Amino acid sequence: MIAKLSSVAQAHEELRVANDSMDSMPLENPQHRIAVLADQCVQCGLCLPVCPTYALDGNESESPRGRIAIAAALARGQVSASAALREPLDHCLGCLGCERVCPAGVRYEELLIETRALLGPAPERPRILLEIVKRPRLNRWLQRLARWTGASRGLGRALPASWRAALALAPGQRTYGRPSPSPPAPGKAGRKPGIVALFPGCTASVQDADAERAAETLLTAAGFQVVRMPAFCCGALDRHDGATHGSEAAALRVQHAWAKTGADSLVSVTPGCLSSLRSALPEVRVDDPYQLLAEHLEELSFHPLPARFALHVPCTQANVARSDAAMLKLLQRVPQLELTRLPAPPYCCGAAGSHVLQFPERAAQLRESVLMQMETLDVHGLLSSNIGCRLHLAAGLEEKHAALPTLHPLTLLAQQWIPS
Repeated sequence: MIAKLSSVAQAHEELRVANDSMDSMPLENPQHRIAVLADQCVQCGLCLPVCPTYALDGNESESPRGRIAIAAALARGQVSASAALREPLDHCLGCLGCERVCPAGVRYEELLIETRALLGPAPERPRILLEIVKRPRLNRWLQRLARWTGASRGLGRALPASWRAALALAPGQRTYGRPSPSPPAPGKAGRKPGIVALFPGCTASVQDADAERAAETLLTAAGFQVVRMPAFCCGALDRHDGATHGSEAAALRVQHAWAKTGADSLVSVTPGCLSSLRSALPEVRVDDPYQLLAEHLEELSFHPLPARFALHVPCTQANVARSDAAMLKLLQRVPQLELTRLPAPPYCCGAAGSHVLQFPERAAQLRESVLMQMETLDVHGLLSSNIGCRLHLAAGLEEKHAALPTLHPLTLLAQQWIPS
């Protein structure tokens, strides 16, 4: 065992140099780059215990190192793309639990995105539905359709599985507390941490509007000037599905919109957007609001809240934003609030962007492990920062007839905020 760990450490040091040189590698040959990224993997297997799909299937091809082997074989032309071969790549949730624990520093997200771009979108990808989801105006129409099909008995069952999954994600009426207060007046003179641009996104701008208002309220209370960007898709859905043209177009739109803000940093209340926003704006600080708010705790005070909440930390918040510690720091400032954090990987709720629409049965299986943990808790509600995760978990609770409200942690914080 010691020898194995020693060899892994040695490989990690050797690959550190390779990582540095790879940053300047030309992008003209994606197959070569995929092969080089795949060669970083030392096959140690430390990623297996944190992989949700490996836990679900118990199949090596559904593990990170299995997918890396498939990507390498495709890039080198050793195999040709087939439905059976690409299925494990399509099943990957992109949770990046593997990347966080990898001792060799494998850039798994980069490898996955480039391999999917090489293959192109999956034939079963629900293109029309995703185009609706990505457009806020059409997204609102989808919510109306969900209410209508819910009122029309039997109509929803006649729709394709992806559409049924999308309609099931329509937010219910269960809320906790009151709506987030309006933002206060701009910070006092001499107390201006900077200008923050708030990126609304697509689904979040419709279904998480209260969390965005909460973020604006709290950031303003902390002394920031908040500028809202237009609501549109950041490109995450296309980027992770191999739809290169759409993701590149979205990145350009992000760059143009950012250039008009005059802001110092960019935030989004949905951690699922952060990777795409950072890719589009590599020179800009892109975060979720928790990091900035935690740096200015002295400006924020909160009313007591004698309640118990289950805390779900989305994979993207833990592994991309890495802001779970900052979020806990803020929530612990609310007197009398009790939190029970749901267990970490390999537990993933299964929402994972378009995964819940493309593979609704697998998403429901993954969600069940999280809901089983919830059933053991005596709580007043569920907190989760990612809109897709929260809606997916809420739909599962609804199926179980569990009258439990779900909300964004920022919404709860804004509800308890004491205006100065």
